[in-house]
Amino acid sequence: MIRAAVLAVALLATETVTPVSVTPAAAVCFLACDTLDPSRAKQETFPVPEKNINGRRLVLHVSDADGMAWGSIDNGVTGDAVWLDRSWDGGTTWEGLLGKASIPGTWTGTRTLMYNISDPRAHRRGLIRACGDARGVACTDWIYPVVCDVKCDRTDPAQAVSPTQPVPSTTIYGRTVRLHTDQNGMAWGSIETGGQGDEVWLDRSWDGGASWPGGSSLGRTSIAPGANTTRTTMFATRDPRGRHYGGAVRACGREAGHAEGSCTAWARPVQSRAHAAADALMYSYDPYTGWWPSSWWNSAATLTALIDTGDRQYDWVIARTFDVNRGTFPAGQRGTDPIEGNFISRAVDDAGWWGLAWIAAYDRTGDPRYLSMATTIAGYLHQYWDPATCGGGVWWSRERTYKNAVTSGLYLRLTAAVHRRTTGDSVWSQRARTAANWYLASGMINSAGLVNDGLTQDCRNNGQTVWTYNQGLAIGGMHEVWRATGETRFLDAARRLADSALTGLTRDGVLTESCDIGQNSCDDNQKQFKGIFVRYLAELGHRPFLTRQSNSIWAADRDPLNRIGQRWAGGSPNQLDWRTQASGLGAVTYG
Repeated sequence: MIRAAVLAVALLATETVTPVSVTPAAAVCFLACDTLDPSRAKQETFPVPEKNINGRRLVLHVSDADGMAWGSIDNGVTGDAVWLDRSWDGGTTWEGLLGKASIPGTWTGTRTLMYNISDPRAHRRGLIRACGDARGVACTDWIYPVVCDVKCDRTDPAQAVSPTQPVPSTTIYGRTVRLHTDQNGMAWGSIETGGQGDEVWLDRSWDGGASWPGGSSLGRTSIAPGANTTRTTMFATRDPRGRHYGGAVRACGREAGHAEGSCTAWARPVQSRAHAAADALMYSYDPYTGWWPSSWWNSAATLTALIDTGDRQYDWVIARTFDVNRGTFPAGQRGTDPIEGNFISRAVDDAGWWGLAWIAAYDRTGDPRYLSMATTIAGYLHQYWDPATCGGGVWWSRERTYKNAVTSGLYLRLTAAVHRRTTGDSVWSQRARTAANWYLASGMINSAGLVNDGLTQDCRNNGQTVWTYNQGLAIGGMHEVWRATGETRFLDAARRLADSALTGLTRDGVLTESCDIGQNSCDDNQKQFKGIFVRYLAELGHRPFLTRQSNSIWAADRDPLNRIGQRWAGGSPNQLDWRTQASGLGAVTYG
């Protein structure tokens, strides 16, 4: 790393300087990895003024679409050089000499390769600038030192919208320090009952409070003579340009007569419940590999939940996930099985979840490639529809050993969905009607109106666990077949399944998985089941029930960083990861 003082000395030089030796920076990968050729840039902008170095033009080029930048030097002579500096702590220190290039003989200019400006994959917000050496060293300004979302850093708190205090205040020597946030995702701090010289400031972290380089002492201010309170200006907690969502903040204060300070807990603002839950979910998305590591089908259901929020700022995630993952992957990269292209593997149900994700993507964007992919996946599932065994149903895997509710429910929903979006179709319509009739007669729906896990080898209800997602797929499948065919008996079936679930799958009115009870814990698959249920229940209405789920989650199953756990009614032991987050996102979106 090059320290600021080193460059300050270099800037005073009038002769060519010898560059300081630095350790090569580790490559950063976002949408692409460092050292991409500028000819592949999707756009070219010039957000900071160019710099003149002894008649040479030093220019910083930026492509926000790629999240990358490169530098160039022109009107130069052989040996003039250009490079990039990149800082992860607001410009205090930096990785220097990135992509350094010198003008070769007979040329008058050159440029660096492209480097990522920021690193959302590792939750580091970066700054970058171009530097050049042409008988003297100079640099452009750093780009994007100010974070902007709806509002920008250092906005007056008088412009706050519906301010709240997301975490308890802290005290220091009788002073009260408070963290404030608003519906625009802005944050500020205040200190009260203090005296002259007492201070308050914000810390901002892009990694959930683990570190805060470049985000320390933001808006630091002191109580003026004769006053007993003051506050910082507001700072943004989201950086859409850099794809940093859900930055965490805390307020800190210091009493003038002592060296130590005190800080509140870290928190993320709540712009809306769905917005806040989606931001917390995006924290776990890997933009380079284009999924939520490391669960394949769960990533499909999670993408669907994100799409259902209706928030356009995440549209790039749809395209990114599609483009990166539609190819092939060997066993171990996306799961234990190879992915063979078009989101297909030996696990037939896994492919079905991706089919439903691309239906949601098509509905959202209108891009025909998503409908085409969903149709391809539906065709793959149809290969495992087998009337020779149990009269119908879809095999769970290529081994053809088990017919279960999840795979048949996915087929039911997907076939009807493809039909409804395919002009002039009759094939998928008939398949959907056949699947619905078989499902209702299959025996998987028990006498209580709940869906057991599957069928025995002699085609009887196996009595295994009633999972909420199987109930949800049955509801959603029947509802979609009704919309596809107009036959009210399928709508009636969806309503019966929903009514049974509202009594049979809840405790005190809150949706409860069997693995939520007592000291049980849910596996990585089960963590996501309830969110799938509420997605399809919402299509039938049931607004009071959905609102109750949302209210329970927000009051009892959410932490100050807006992370949602497995048990929507709260309690312990509770589990929390991106799968439980995606499930809870569904509930707060529809509630």
